[in-house]
Amino acid sequence: MSNGREQWGTRLGFILAASGSAVGIGNIWKYPHMAGQNGGAAFTLVYLICIALVGLPIIVGEFVLGRKTQLSPVGAYDQIAPGSFWKWVGFLGVASAFVILSFYGVVGGWILKYTFASITGGFEALVDDPEGAGTMFNGIITSTWEPIFWQVIFMAFCIWVIVNGVKGGIEKWSRIMMPLIIVILVVLAIRGLTLPNGKEGLVFLFKPRFADLSASAIVLALGHAFFTLSLGMGTMITYGSYLDKKQSLIGSAIWVILLDTAIAILAGIAIFTTVFAMGADPAEGPGLIFVVLPTVFPQLAGGTIWASLFFILLFMAALTSAISILEVVTAYFIDQKGWDRGRATIIFGSVITVVGVFCSLSLGGGINLSAFLNMTFFDFMDYLSSKYMLPIGGMFMAIFILYRWGLPEFLIELETGMDGYKVNHWVVRILLSISAAVVGFIILNEIVDKIIGRSISDILFSASG
Repeated sequence: MSNGREQWGTRLGFILAASGSAVGIGNIWKYPHMAGQNGGAAFTLVYLICIALVGLPIIVGEFVLGRKTQLSPVGAYDQIAPGSFWKWVGFLGVASAFVILSFYGVVGGWILKYTFASITGGFEALVDDPEGAGTMFNGIITSTWEPIFWQVIFMAFCIWVIVNGVKGGIEKWSRIMMPLIIVILVVLAIRGLTLPNGKEGLVFLFKPRFADLSASAIVLALGHAFFTLSLGMGTMITYGSYLDKKQSLIGSAIWVILLDTAIAILAGIAIFTTVFAMGADPAEGPGLIFVVLPTVFPQLAGGTIWASLFFILLFMAALTSAISILEVVTAYFIDQKGWDRGRATIIFGSVITVVGVFCSLSLGGGINLSAFLNMTFFDFMDYLSSKYMLPIGGMFMAIFILYRWGLPEFLIELETGMDGYKVNHWVVRILLSISAAVVGFIILNEIVDKIIGRSISDILFSASG
C-alpha cells in the first residue's frame, strides 16, 4: 500500500460511492427511453444479460487492479507492467474523465437551472405547452452567460466535495445522496402509479415485445450495459484503490450493479407512469426531461413539489457521477505528481470548467471547434469519449488482465477477502474474453458506421430480415 493512502470508512460507504458513480443522468432518462422504444421487457432482459457478461467482469477487474496497486489508473498499470506501453491505457482513462466532465458539467448546470426553476414555480406557465417548454430550453442552452453561470456553480459543488477527501467528501456525501435518490424515486414511482392511466406506462416499459428487439437494439443494450457502470475511464480503478483487503470485490460489484439497475428501472416507472397519465409523448427520449416533464408536472396536484423532487433527484444523480469523474483526474496528480489534494482538485477542476465553457458556447455562441466533423464541440467531446475512449479503455483492461498481468496473480487478489472461496479461473477467463470481444465489436460497429454510413448491426439485421 502507498504510505498515507486514503481509505473508505465503511464497506457501505464504498458501495454507495461506487453506485453513485454508476448512477448518473443516463439512468434517469436514457435507459427508460431505450427500453420503452426497443422491446420493453425484452430489451431489459438483453440488458441484464449484457450487464452480467460484460459489466460484471470489467467492474470486478477494475476493482481488483485498483486495490492491488493502491494507485489510480496510470500508476496501477505502470506498477504491474513497469516500463511498458500499458500505462497509456491508464492515461486514456484519465483523459476520458477529463473529456467527459467538460461537457457533463454543462449538463449539470442545466439541471441546476431547472432545479431552481422547479422550486420557484417556474414551470407553471408551461402547462400543456411543449412548444413553450422547447423554446425555454433552447433559449437557456444557446444563450451565452446563463448556462456558464450554472455550470460554474455545479463544478464548484464537485470541487468542494473532492477537496474534502475520500472519507470526508466522496463517502460522506454519497451516504447522504444515494439513499435520498432511492427514496425520492420510490415516492415519484408510487405517485405515478396512483395517477389515472399511469399503469399504461408500466405496459410501455415492461411488456415484452420481442418483435421490436432488432439487432441494433441489442447493440444498444450492449453499449448501455458498458457505459452505465462508468467503466473504461478509471473511476472504478481509482475507487478500488481506496479499499482495504477485507472486502469481497465480487460481492461489492454485484451490489453496485443491482443498485444501478434498480434505480434505472425505478426511474422508468416514475417517468413513464406520469407521462402516460398526462397524455404526453413518451417517445421524446432525452427531451422528456427538459421539454416534456416541465409541461406535465404543473398538471399534477402539488406539481411544484413533484417537479422539485424530480430535479433535485436529477441533480444528485449528476453530482454523484461528476465527483467520481473528477476524482480520477485528481488522483492522477496526487499519485503520479505528488500534488496535495486541494491543489490538484482546484487547478484541474478549474481547467475542466474552462473547457466546459467552450462546450457550452459551441451550442449557441458561434464557437464550433469541430466544424470539420459537422458537430458542435459539445457533441464532439461526447462522441469521442462515449464511442471510442471508454470502450477502448475497457477492452484493453480485459486484455491486460488476460495476457499481461496473468490470471493466477489476478485471482490471488480477487480471492483476498472472500473467506477462502476459490474462483474458477476458466469462468473468469471466459467472461473477460467475452467482455473484450463484445466491447471490441461495439468499437468496430461504430467505426464501420462512420466509414460507410451503416453499422454492422444494421447490415446483419437487414440480412436476417
